[in-house]
Order: sequence, then structure tokens, then C-alpha cells
Amino acid sequence: MPRKVIITCAVTGAIHTPTMSPHLPITPQEIADAAVGAAEAGAAIIHLHARNPETGEPVQTVEAFAGFLPLIKQRCNAVVNITTGGSPFLPVEERVGPAAAYRPEVASMNIGTMNLGLFPMVARYKDWKFDWEPRALEASRSLFFKNTFADIEYALATLSESGTRFEFECYDTAHLYTLRHFLDRGLVKTPLFIQTVFGLLGGIGAHADDVYHMKRTADRLFGSDYTWSVLGAGRHQMPVAAIAAAMGGNVRVGLEDSLWGGPGRLATSNAEQVRMVRSIIEGMGLEIASPDEAREILALKGGDKVNF
Repeated sequence: MPRKVIITCAVTGAIHTPTMSPHLPITPQEIADAAVGAAEAGAAIIHLHARNPETGEPVQTVEAFAGFLPLIKQRCNAVVNITTGGSPFLPVEERVGPAAAYRPEVASMNIGTMNLGLFPMVARYKDWKFDWEPRALEASRSLFFKNTFADIEYALATLSESGTRFEFECYDTAHLYTLRHFLDRGLVKTPLFIQTVFGLLGGIGAHADDVYHMKRTADRLFGSDYTWSVLGAGRHQMPVAAIAAAMGGNVRVGLEDSLWGGPGRLATSNAEQVRMVRSIIEGMGLEIASPDEAREILALKGGDKVNF
């Protein structure tokens, strides 16, 4: 039987800003529409952040997610993944709040502290829609994304009791070793869902050798007890996805990770990127996983056990 590939779509995120693309979902209705469109295009999992509907600034409040979570659940069967990354400017208690309240099937989990350099994007734009955009990007020059052992322990303890499983976001090989530490302590359970992230300044690069190295390291540390997925930032999105799909991996796309639909051309929707990566996957003779097939692969609790 053909191997089933899980497509995750991260529809808005906290990195890109409204000036960068008119297609970035901002309002609750736009986020819901983007999520449903991505699911209809073939995404089994939708990874969600929230934004201020007036300014597009990332927000991480329980109330902000209330505007779109019920709409998405009513309109599609996709697995909902709520971020606990949120924003590197927030303490872990605020970042975990929405996932704790809504008890999703999946929550993202950054698995290590790192530099996260977004400031090079400031030089690409002269005029900004909102004053907060260049300030936030420039602030990353002196910012580190704090995910200490204590932070991770807090997030795991808060969310695990609800049956929520985790998308472990690993930006370098050190994060894989940290995840192994938590597995050895019995604080996380297999099968693990490991999302290896490539091409963000402060993390591992996006060369094919980097992809191979992360996969080899994960294989050595976790054997067959994990499901592997990748995301490539910016222009690396589709090349990294193609490499991983050929190696037996799953893929993540979406406007959180890349604004592009091709060289020099903005993607007009998240669904466009899902269709692009789906064509790569199916061109290899592989099949995409449905939401229910993704639930089975990742041992999820089911959409009827969430709190929205």
C-alpha cells in the first residue's frame, strides 16, 4: 500500500506581518477561511496562531482563539493544532493558556531555547502598515526565544492530562537530545510527532545535508517511535518538503513559514501552498493522509474530545 503523507498547514503564525503580504490571514474569519481552504486542499492538520484583528499583531489569549476555533470545527474535520509558541515576547504561562483552555488534539511544543533572528526582514520594506511591525522584527536582534527545561516541564504537565499530544518543534540537533531527555524521564510518550525546522536564523540551515543530519540523529535517538515531519522557512519551503517526502517524512507548509508561491511571487492563499506540496507528494507516487488517517498515525484522542 502507498505510504500516507501527513500535510500540516500553519496558516498565519507570529513571524510575518501584514505589510509583507495582503494574503496573510488576520481576522478570525480570515483565519477560519484559510484553515478550511487548506483542509479542503488536502491538509490533515491545521496549526493555529491568533492575531489582533485590527493591527495583525500576534496575540496569545484564550479569547482571541474563540473567534475561529468553533468555525473551523464546524466546517471541516481537520486536526486542530494550537500553538504554545505564540510569541517569544511572552512567558510560558501565557503561551500555554489557549491550549490549556481548549484541550486540542495537538499542541506545538518548542523544545529548546534559541536565538531567533527576524531582524534581516526589516531592510526589505520601506513603508509599514503598522508601527509595531518593524519594532517587533528589530527587537529580535537582542532577543532569545526562551524555552528552558522548567518551561517545557510546565507546558507538558499542564497539557498532558487533557490527552493533548504534541508537535515537538526542533530547530537543531540539540533539541532532539533534549526531547530524548524528556522521553527518558517519562514526561513524554511515544509515538512522538517531531517537526524539524530548517532555515530560520538561529537554527539549523536548510541545506540537504542539514535535513539528512536531523533525520539520522532522530533515527538514532528514537528508532521507530516517532513520526517525522519538516518545515522549510521562506524559499526553502518546497525544496525541504520534497527532500523529506522522498526520505519517508511528512511535511508542513503555510503562510506562517513562507509567503511564497514561487520565485518572486507571493502565494495567494494557504490552500495554494497545500496544493503545491500535494503535487510534489503525489508526483512521487505517494498518497496524502486524511485527517482520520493522521489521527491513527499519531495516536490522537479524536476531535470529539476537544473543548471547543
